[in-house]
Amino acid sequence: MTANLSDWTALERAARQAAKNAYVPYSHFAVGAAILTADGTLYSGCNVENASFGLTNCAERTAIFTARAQGGMEEIAAVCVYTPTPEPTTPCGACRQVLNEFGPAMRVRLICDGDAVIDTTLDTLLPGAFGPKNMAEHRARSE
Repeated sequence: MTANLSDWTALERAARQAAKNAYVPYSHFAVGAAILTADGTLYSGCNVENASFGLTNCAERTAIFTARAQGGMEEIAAVCVYTPTPEPTTPCGACRQVLNEFGPAMRVRLICDGDAVIDTTLDTLLPGAFGPKNMAEHRARSE
């Protein structure tokens, strides 16, 4: 990984800014996320709700899908997630799984409206994850 993670300021700023673009007419819970790819490119995303709640997309997945749609990203080095809460909250299970697809050991920073910050790694948040390596092992056994 070549991305420089010594300064989280840009990721934090991008996550907070992305939350301002959230479409949250039902929950009024605007979340922003920013990812840093291994090559040092930053992408951000916000949550987008839908009246059919199951079709809502979280900020983390929006950032990843945006990066991929723009032709970037093979590996995520880090993600920063902002929530409008007094304490940081962790990504949902679906987001953890999608993040795992592109960076099983990525660094994770969770920020909020309060002073607390959680610094961890995705493999800590999603131990024993199923991902691309499992599929590669399966393909190797079936060939």
